[in-house]
Amino acid sequence: MAEEQKENQKGVHFDEKTKAQRAWYAVHTYSGYEDAVLRYLKQRVESLSMNDKIFNVIVPKEKKIRIKNGKRKVVEDKVYPGYVLVDMILSEDSWYVVRNTPRVMGFVGPDSTKPTPLSTDEIEYLLSRMNEDKETKFKVEYAVGDLVKIVDGPFRDYEGKILEVDDEHGRVKVSVPVFGRETIVEIDSLQLQKI
Repeated sequence: MAEEQKENQKGVHFDEKTKAQRAWYAVHTYSGYEDAVLRYLKQRVESLSMNDKIFNVIVPKEKKIRIKNGKRKVVEDKVYPGYVLVDMILSEDSWYVVRNTPRVMGFVGPDSTKPTPLSTDEIEYLLSRMNEDKETKFKVEYAVGDLVKIVDGPFRDYEGKILEVDDEHGRVKVSVPVFGRETIVEIDSLQLQKI
């Protein structure tokens, strides 16, 4: 019987080898409902006492800096919108709990009959990306002499030349022609676009 496969009502196959291995699986959700699925699934794991088969549920996110109303905001962006990752031992019971969670569309795999675990390398990369320095670092992609267009703020649509770059604070000084005279403005690097 160890080599035989069992099949549930949905046609998903479970064999004895699959049951014994703990792995991370990607679960497809309705876009925008990833955090809700995380909450629902954690509640279901608790209420159905599945802690011995479903160990962790995460929505992969990373911090990014955005400009909103002229100010820098650190926001968390989903790395894979529409997906939740589940650390679990795949069995008929655990599959059923995850698959029947509200807003879950199914497991990621070649077809609906076999969920495919993520590789260790994929998970390590993703977790390291999520845990990268709790502080978001500025990444200034411009150099002195670059020609740029200002895309946000009071000097929007002006073109200029970069005179100075402050990597530590993510700001640059740009020479902009205002009323026929060169004017130096200090601006956030996120408000620029290369020409």
